[in-house]
Amino acid sequence: MSDNTLAIDVQGLTKRYGTKTVVDQLDMQVRRGEIYGFLGPNGSGKTTSIRMMCGLLTPDAGAGHTLGMDVVRDAQDIKRRVGYMTQRFGLYEDLSIRENLDFIARIYEVDRRGARVDAALERLGLSSRQKQLAGSLSGGWKQRLALAACMLHEPELLLLDEPTAGVDPQARRDFWDEIHKLAAEGVTVLVSTHYMDEAERCHRLGYIAYGKLLAHGTPAELIARSGMSTWTVQGEGTAQLADKLEALPAVAMVTRFGNALHISGMDTTALQAALQPWLHDNTLQWSQGAPALEDIFIHLMRTAADNYN
Repeated sequence: MSDNTLAIDVQGLTKRYGTKTVVDQLDMQVRRGEIYGFLGPNGSGKTTSIRMMCGLLTPDAGAGHTLGMDVVRDAQDIKRRVGYMTQRFGLYEDLSIRENLDFIARIYEVDRRGARVDAALERLGLSSRQKQLAGSLSGGWKQRLALAACMLHEPELLLLDEPTAGVDPQARRDFWDEIHKLAAEGVTVLVSTHYMDEAERCHRLGYIAYGKLLAHGTPAELIARSGMSTWTVQGEGTAQLADKLEALPAVAMVTRFGNALHISGMDTTALQAALQPWLHDNTLQWSQGAPALEDIFIHLMRTAADNYN
């Protein structure tokens, strides 16, 4: 029986292509009304997982529910109550913005078709461009059109597969403002992304690598549970210092940010002891703090087992 507080509740989802296991026993729960960030490197299994959750792919093993419906048995019904925005722009470039939306509305056989198209155009700021051909739009405007198309049938759940890839920072910010408005209205959002600033805007996160979910929780929980200690150093000569620090056993990772370094390790005491020779160098400014999400996810990726074979 499904849990009504969960929009997505899957256990052991597995998908294989030949001898390669692309998604390996995935367990995931997404609460209704939340924004859940789905992170992981290219080829980690994010898109395959999303497609199984919305009924587009049949899992080879595992079970679960999306919006209370069985992901295998009720796949057709799930599609009608979910909005899925793919990585690639999938609308017709030789149709206008309005023609594309009207076409999608016909496919979903929605009532009040004209009114819903008008509302979508207004909500996404597309009304003044509604006669413009989709193929002539920039990446940011195509993104708005794709989201408008996803929302026409008033879905309860949005599945957004790297929706902001290739768009400028202002377009990304505008998009996320709209996502938060939708979540405030009760729409559940599962969004895959590579951007750490976007991950921090999610209520909860899951990190997947090589088909396995390695970590999940709120950003604060992931930082607290990581067990990682991080120091930041700024000043001249940090590029040369980085090479020396990376060779130390207590240092798990060194990340470069211009003239600054993030130095992370899994043993707080051992890390501080390893850094002692440089901590009192007057040309360097040191500070100790919590690791960034990027530090945690890079470490998880480096320690994950490859599923290439």
